[in-house]
Amino acid sequence: MEMHDLTHPNLKVALVHEWFVNYAGAERVVEQMLNAFPEAELFALVDFLNGAERHYLGGRSVNTTFIQNLPFAKKHFRNYFSLFPLAVEQHDLRGYDVVISSSHLVSKGAITAPDQPHICYCHSPVRYGWDLYHQYLEEANLTKGLKASIVKYLLHRLRTWDALTANRPDFFIANSEYIAQRMRKVWRVEAKVIYPPVDTERFQIAAKPDEYYFTAGRFVPYKKIDLIVKAFQQLPHLKLVVCGDGPQALQIKAVAGKNVEIIAHASETDFANYMSNAKAFLYAAEEDFGIIIAEAQAAGVPVIAFGKGGATEIIDQNHTGILYQEQNPNSLVKAIQEYEKNGVSDSPQTISNKAQRFSKSRFIAEYQQYVNESYLLYTKKNL
Repeated sequence: MEMHDLTHPNLKVALVHEWFVNYAGAERVVEQMLNAFPEAELFALVDFLNGAERHYLGGRSVNTTFIQNLPFAKKHFRNYFSLFPLAVEQHDLRGYDVVISSSHLVSKGAITAPDQPHICYCHSPVRYGWDLYHQYLEEANLTKGLKASIVKYLLHRLRTWDALTANRPDFFIANSEYIAQRMRKVWRVEAKVIYPPVDTERFQIAAKPDEYYFTAGRFVPYKKIDLIVKAFQQLPHLKLVVCGDGPQALQIKAVAGKNVEIIAHASETDFANYMSNAKAFLYAAEEDFGIIIAEAQAAGVPVIAFGKGGATEIIDQNHTGILYQEQNPNSLVKAIQEYEKNGVSDSPQTISNKAQRFSKSRFIAEYQQYVNESYLLYTKKNL
């Protein structure tokens, strides 16, 4: 078998993603994967993107599974999660020279042939199957009763399948050291760390920051937006701007004081302006990486974040931001008070410069190099 760089036009590449329903963090990674390997053909469980949302796929069609056609799948496809392992195994990947996958749930379980190297970019082992299992059951009110027992059994089956399929990819990439450690824990595999792509050119450094703190994210329990809003009940002299919406919207609005402004929807331009002009960006979730944290740093904005997960790999303590150690309002309040008193040592320009290590061009170069090297290593062994 002749060995080529994967940019060679005669080589066929399959890219397996979980699903295409929005343009979130994982999809931004897929967008740059496609920029790295523009000839790749797409596979996913479902594709419910409308015409206006498909910009990042560059006109490509998506090969989907039977989940696409199940009743009410367009709005409730996640309810079929117990069928996802079966569905991903139905992708027919014969005829492709290499398979690359983007996985946080089941994509890594796609079936490949012995002569097909599979290189998986892992956003995380399935969170609610492993370390967030008990937290998920509590937040979903699924600790007791028949429904809870069924969900626990289905998650047990998913966890078993997840562990068994950890040997299907030939090479793993993790999106952070934090996730690489998770992968070692649950799958006993090693991974190359390549940080996800961040649009570092999207944000401008403000000439003079405004006098508000800023946070943004979907209003769901694990994002902990309510924790940040509650912290500002103790800081009535400071202003907080919150950008986001979601299931917890009413709950968050109920605890928001007069010093908190909530913006449900902001345009891309308005969001970038809010970010760039903030006194500091606040974050309370435990993230696998935290693209929005890196975006804030690219804007030259200090970040005050919970000191666990990917945030610890982005923020340089007391230089580009402050990490607080307990995931509660009081700990955040103390961190904000510290910032009010001492600030951080790096200038906005220095903060922005440090964030360039997460740029899109850097990702494309690192990802191309690793995939090509892995492909050549695999084919050399199998000659």
